[in-house]
Amino acid sequence: MMQDIRESVFEVLRAVLPIILVITIFKIALLRVPPSDLLLFLLGSGMVVLGIALFLTGVKAGLLPVGEAIGSELPARGSLLLVVAGSFLFGFLTIIAEPNLRVLVDMLDAVSGAGIPAAPLLLAIAVSVGFVITVAVLRIIFGFPLAYLFAAGYGAILLLAPFSSPEFLAVAVDAGGITTGLLTIPIILALGAGVSAVLAGRSALTDGFGLIGLASIAPILGVMAMGLIYP
Repeated sequence: MMQDIRESVFEVLRAVLPIILVITIFKIALLRVPPSDLLLFLLGSGMVVLGIALFLTGVKAGLLPVGEAIGSELPARGSLLLVVAGSFLFGFLTIIAEPNLRVLVDMLDAVSGAGIPAAPLLLAIAVSVGFVITVAVLRIIFGFPLAYLFAAGYGAILLLAPFSSPEFLAVAVDAGGITTGLLTIPIILALGAGVSAVLAGRSALTDGFGLIGLASIAPILGVMAMGLIYP
């Protein structure tokens, strides 16, 4: 476990060190911040590196195996209702726990002065992602083309866009990035890989992937639909 943590620390450090160096240079050369503020920034950056490393280690050790196990178990039970309920609940709870969603809600609350209600926004995004993940899992089981789902999803976005308020439309576009978070990507990918692995004639490469792309459409649709209710 310690070896995994060390490897994760080095991976995260290589990824974030350039941006830390750039910000440090700007703080010293342009902003001329006092040493105490610079020290707080460096301390916070170290905590970020360690936190992400521990998070990734936990994902590899616990969440990925669980996602694959659930994905492989759902179709093996032979109950379509269980597949639908399990996939929806899996996607719904994953988005509720996604840190990116918390960041989005907090930023909107600060910028809009609570003009965009936080609780309905959380619910709209989580329900839409749960629904799309369910459809994506059913696509793997029944084998219909991925392109049809993308065409339907983006077609719905184009249809709703003219009727959504400008504020919600802008938020909806950024909300699509919620499903590219640290928590959502590994869990949903593991779910798709697990489902495709137990089905005869299914390829984990061609059928197990594509869920993240589909899930990225869901928050856009959810927020735009919410914009029709809260003009």
